[in-house]
Amino acid sequence: MKSKKSFLPLSGREFPRFSAIKTFFRLPQAQVSENFDVALMGIPFDGGTSYRPGARFAPSQVREASSLGRSFHLEQNISIFEKFSCADIGDCSVVPIDLAKSYQKIEKTAGQVLETKKKLFSCGGDHSITLPLLRAFKKKYKKPLRLIHFDAHLDTYPAAWDCEYHHGAFARHAIDEGLIDSKSSLQIGIRGPLAAASDLSFSKKHQLPFWSVHDLRSKNLKDLLKKLKWDDRPTYITFDVDCLDPAFAPGTGTPVVGGLTTYETQRILQTLPIKNLVGGDVVEVCPAYDVSQITSLAAVDVLFQMLCRLD
Repeated sequence: MKSKKSFLPLSGREFPRFSAIKTFFRLPQAQVSENFDVALMGIPFDGGTSYRPGARFAPSQVREASSLGRSFHLEQNISIFEKFSCADIGDCSVVPIDLAKSYQKIEKTAGQVLETKKKLFSCGGDHSITLPLLRAFKKKYKKPLRLIHFDAHLDTYPAAWDCEYHHGAFARHAIDEGLIDSKSSLQIGIRGPLAAASDLSFSKKHQLPFWSVHDLRSKNLKDLLKKLKWDDRPTYITFDVDCLDPAFAPGTGTPVVGGLTTYETQRILQTLPIKNLVGGDVVEVCPAYDVSQITSLAAVDVLFQMLCRLD
């Protein structure tokens, strides 16, 4: 069994970054049972998507793009892969034609990781994968989590085509199942148009706050941050790349114009008053619609920013 000190990325000054087997951040691939702190996992499932399919191919594409990743965070003065031992545990098994069976596999695999007291960060997949992940985290931490949800969409929408579970409904189910504490959670990057004014009803009923792009552009980020009185509740970040403007994330399933920039999301991720980050995911990267890996590179940066918020 490897020691924690052996879980370091492959050096780009010894092996060029276009070489070697592709893993997240060129980290070692490992079994969950091995001795390390943080697991990175792919979830190649897009059976809950409603428009452009293809997010099932994101984990392999993001792994390739992460060859350009580095370990030292300039602004935060952290060398994350020296502070924590991290490993790529491969992809979660899924059933591409069965959402319910895939949910069972995702929840089970995530639960097995969390049982070893590791932190878990995942790369989807469409946004439907976040629901079974939250189920596993709720079982682990025995209380509703704080959810930080980056997205263009509310994802509290009703059933579609008489199907309750899809990528636009995960947040509604997470609240209804008591997986998250809606009042202490936050959605970031929300923007229109909506199908109807009633799309806001669920969020209003459950007092789920959100920062729209207009809020972020018309107000000072520091002033918005001052209003967040967060305790050390276990916190989970889910980042849908369509919170970004299509100029910064063209490779996504349901693009919406007027979004955030990659710099804005960096600043938000770096400054949110998170006291107990336990895991996260990045979802909705659709490589078939990407240009020069722009979206995949954004996903890599989001994973890096999340890891650098660990204590």
